[in-house]
Order: sequence, then structure tokens, then C-alpha cells
Amino acid sequence: MTTGRTAARIAAAFTALAALAGCDPQRIDKLEEGVATEADVRAQFGEPENIWDSPAGRVLEYNRQPAGRKNYMITIGPDGRMSALRQVLTPENFARVKPGMPMEELRKLLGKPAKVTRYALKQETEWDWHWNQPPNTPMVFTAVLNDQQYVLRSGSSQDRSVEAP
Repeated sequence: MTTGRTAARIAAAFTALAALAGCDPQRIDKLEEGVATEADVRAQFGEPENIWDSPAGRVLEYNRQPAGRKNYMITIGPDGRMSALRQVLTPENFARVKPGMPMEELRKLLGKPAKVTRYALKQETEWDWHWNQPPNTPMVFTAVLNDQQYVLRSGSSQDRSVEAP
């Protein structure tokens, strides 16, 4: 009996994940850079996880962690229109993560992590983001921070918690 309920819950989780993955491209297709307003973005994506100020304008963070494998940063320019929509969990952005990077800068670059694990004896905290390496290999990017909230080291590895398709 318990096994059946567990299987049903797992199936429901996968269905929700598939629906989430299918919704983002539809939402993105409805937004055009230079035309869509912040209200249009919020109508498609809802309330952002966070809002950052940048020289280019306001950046709205839309997190798809821990179930998804993408995080979006959508920039609203000074004119109130969307000037950029980008998926930030990329090898190019991971390469920008360097020892000494402050935690806030890391967060603005990659968005909220899927998982945060504290190792008190080591005085370190691991931040993990789930992402897909093309064509579709599940990966995890990990940044290790010290107690002063600066990156010590980082890297990617294959995500062993899911089977590759």
C-alpha cells in the first residue's frame, strides 16, 4: 500500500516537473525584448524570487530550482521595457565563479541555489545548482563558501541523483 502511494507521489512530481519545463518556453515566446514591459513579464512569470538593481536596470530573478534545471534573469531597462531575458545556469557563467567572489555577487550571477549544505566542522557551506549540459546530461554546479561568505572553490559534476536520459 505504501509503495503504491510513493509511486503515485513520484509520478505526480515528474508530471509537475514536465509541466514546469513545458511552460517556460511558452512564457518566454510571449515576451519580446524592447517591447514587453515589467507588467508583461510578471503576467507571464509571476512574482520574481528576487529583484536586483544593476547599471542596465532592474533584474528580476525567476528561480526554477530545485525541481527545474534553469534560472532566469530578466532585465527591465530604464524605459520600463524588457531589455534581456537570459537563462543563467550555463558553463560560461560557471567559469566566472572564482575564489574570493562574494556570496551576493554569486547569487546575482546564478540565482538561488537548489540546495545549501552547511559543514560546521570545516566551516564551509556548499551551494548546489542543478543544470543540464548539452545535449541533456544532468549536472550539478557546486560553489563552496567560507564562513565569511566568499567562494573558496567551485566546479561541476554529473548529477548522480538522477539517471541520464
